[in-house]
Amino acid sequence: MSMLRVFSVCTALILSLASVAANADQASHARNAERFLQLANADRLAVPVYAQVQQMFAQRFAETQAPENKKALLERYQAKADTALDKAIGWKKLEPELVNLYTSQFTEQELAGLIEFYESPLGKKMLDKLPELNARSAQLTQKKLEAAVPEVNKLLAEMTAELDTQKP
Repeated sequence: MSMLRVFSVCTALILSLASVAANADQASHARNAERFLQLANADRLAVPVYAQVQQMFAQRFAETQAPENKKALLERYQAKADTALDKAIGWKKLEPELVNLYTSQFTEQELAGLIEFYESPLGKKMLDKLPELNARSAQLTQKKLEAAVPEVNKLLAEMTAELDTQKP
């Protein structure tokens, strides 16, 4: 065998082994992302959307003053809405894209660190408290924002008036 041929075979072998290792690393990275998403209860991300849609149907049902004996109709349409949402934002649809998102933003080692934290007692407490903290944070922000709305509206009106006076 010529030296060039031996070199070519060795190069091809090294490249194929590197490809296998890269695929194994990607699979491990994806598994870490999946585990993190599981710990973070990411499969429940869309629950508020489902609840909001259910509420919209219930509200429309009430607005039409439908008789109580038509409640089965409401439930049938709510089930159809859930099916439509499953097709668009169900966990089976979201998970692969979220895995890609998290693997693009966090290294495998960073995901392992997040997993370690969220499996710890403090991490579990954080996950448990996070929905309440987010809701209360949003309420606090909303209250503070309400105080600024009149001033922002006044500034918007002033800008509009100034723009109107500068028209050619």
